[in-house]
Amino acid sequence: MSDVVIVNREDWSLHRKGYLDQSRHKQKVDEAIKQQLGDLIADESIILSDGKKSMRIPMRSLEEYRFRFDYNKKNHTGQGNRKMAPGDVIGREAAKGKGQGSGAGEEPGTDIYEVDVTYEDLAAVLFEELRLPNLDDKKRPLISHDKPEFNDVRKKGLMANIDKKRTLIESIKRKAMAQDEDDDLHITPEDLRFKTWETRPNFETNAVIFAMMDTSGSMGQFEKYIARTYFFWMVRFLRTKYENVEMRFLAHHTEAKEVTEEEFFTRGESGGTRCSSVYQLALEIIEKDYPPQHYNIYPVHFTDGDNIGSDSARALALMSRLVELSQVVGYGEILRTHYSSTLMSTLKRITDPKLRLVTIRDRSEVYAALKVVFS
Repeated sequence: MSDVVIVNREDWSLHRKGYLDQSRHKQKVDEAIKQQLGDLIADESIILSDGKKSMRIPMRSLEEYRFRFDYNKKNHTGQGNRKMAPGDVIGREAAKGKGQGSGAGEEPGTDIYEVDVTYEDLAAVLFEELRLPNLDDKKRPLISHDKPEFNDVRKKGLMANIDKKRTLIESIKRKAMAQDEDDDLHITPEDLRFKTWETRPNFETNAVIFAMMDTSGSMGQFEKYIARTYFFWMVRFLRTKYENVEMRFLAHHTEAKEVTEEEFFTRGESGGTRCSSVYQLALEIIEKDYPPQHYNIYPVHFTDGDNIGSDSARALALMSRLVELSQVVGYGEILRTHYSSTLMSTLKRITDPKLRLVTIRDRSEVYAALKVVFS
């Protein structure tokens, strides 16, 4: 009589292959996103969307392992007379590559298909590599907020606050004391245990980000687009990973002023450039609202590098003061050509590693600039 094998419909092994395939597919999608992340985050359709749209990226198809026949009957296939040792290489598949020449090729190509990527997928891959650098957890805010803490267990309470672990322990104790040999475990009302909580003041590390952007006449469409793209992802990264972060938006030409978030990303201006004005405004706001002993401070400034020559010394002095008060200061220049002289050459005199300098000449470099400042 042959053995009979009964398979349960709820057997997890029946679902395991689907789960593994799904995990492998997600891994391949994440790899494709990472390879193209520099171009993807600067895509205009993402920047101008409401966060609900998706985009399509090319990705190599997934191939399952399988046996293949060698129809050309090459050497070292099948059973031969030659003595072989374990580990010997009996053959290699010809390397696949792009066709060469002007005529039609004979080699098979690699299957490529497009996969939908949502804003959330893109953000998840991007944000896992970013963080606030030099964050000092010892700095305390001037104002705390209340936080519930579970600190006691009682026999009466709300079902939403039931402590499952302690309830099961009480049921097992009762069963053992009664010397009940029944295999089933029954939970009675006497076994129920509930968590109780108290409200206590909770202190979290505070941080403030100063987003500072040059809106002078020398900032063309490309420069403004790159700056707004950088700040777009910076703002969403901070709001996604940190709860207690404030943001102040400063715009400047020859004069600096604080604007709303909507104005920061939409309005344009003209005029000359005096970068010291925005550094002075940031220092005034810090002195008024954000004592460095209580706040982690992160100013980030983007400009095209053009600055009034007479302003360089003042800009250098004010930037040095900002670096002294801040955890990290980011300064970025957006250059389409190689300028002979920019503000960058002046700020390089500051040797403090808390000043992080970046240069962007192509939209694909926004990703690298984000990692330089927030890493």
